[in-house]
Amino acid sequence: MDTPARLLRLLVLFSSRASWSAAELTARLEIDARTIRRDVTRLRDLGYPIESTTGPYGGYALGPGGRLPPLLLDDDEAVAVSVALGEISRAADPTLGEAAVSALTKLVQVLPSALRQRVATLGEMTVGLGRPAPVLDGAGGNAATDMGTLMALASACREEQRMRFDYRTGDDVASRRHAEPHRLVSLKRRWYLVAFDLDRADWRTFRVDRITGPVLTGAPSEPRQAPDAAALVAMGVAVRVYDVQARIRLHIDPAGAAREISPTIGVLEPAEHDATSMVAVIGGDADWIARYLVGLPFRFEVIEPDEVRTEVRRLAHRMLRQHPAPTVAK
Repeated sequence: MDTPARLLRLLVLFSSRASWSAAELTARLEIDARTIRRDVTRLRDLGYPIESTTGPYGGYALGPGGRLPPLLLDDDEAVAVSVALGEISRAADPTLGEAAVSALTKLVQVLPSALRQRVATLGEMTVGLGRPAPVLDGAGGNAATDMGTLMALASACREEQRMRFDYRTGDDVASRRHAEPHRLVSLKRRWYLVAFDLDRADWRTFRVDRITGPVLTGAPSEPRQAPDAAALVAMGVAVRVYDVQARIRLHIDPAGAAREISPTIGVLEPAEHDATSMVAVIGGDADWIARYLVGLPFRFEVIEPDEVRTEVRRLAHRMLRQHPAPTVAK
């Protein structure tokens, strides 16, 4: 193994765990301790903060540095970082968004062509819903999303190919599905597949972390009028959790409504005109929806149902009683 290859291999080892003894490194790299010391010195000269300790429990470790050295990412890690940066680029904070776009541009430029194509496919076939970002590692108590499964679904969406896969519902019911993948949707810390379920003859959403064994059937997907993938996922998530739905007219433009209304609470409908927006708000009961509505920073009208309209009036009357207009002395 030549010196550059050995240095890269040494960096990979340092990145994989907290510390290594000299004996472990010599065994892994099949070199002597003197060469290890020389290689560590070379890495330090390149700016890598390699720390060393002496004694029976001594060894080497990659410590925090004063400047960021080059990163070594495997293929899945590079795709995951690209996806995360793409999601963060949609952040409300313009400074954070611009920094993410800049970092993503630099990363994509140095990716091998095959890996760049994977990133492009996943980006083109993914719709972001709400604020960033999804995760691929099961953080936050969620099940891990398998990168191979995610990429297979993205490719099927792009190539418009039918697939079969195993799916397990939240009730732990397993089944084999035959579907036409359409789009991937990222919502907070989860991924969803929007697909036409051929066995049920309807559009469905599937949590990607519950999908296993996806395989192409070799048959192309049929041309269909596809739904709004983000709206379908948002509605599905809300309906599974809540019982009451209300249609509300918001006196704010659609862009403003999209910023103010969380997709897990309300699903925006096609705009009727530029000054107002229609939204379906979903909650556990009419009282909860009414309390949510009165906290909005703009005017609204309850179109339906009557029970939500009644609760809004009740809240308004109560607030007026608790905060009467001051009397003017004569």
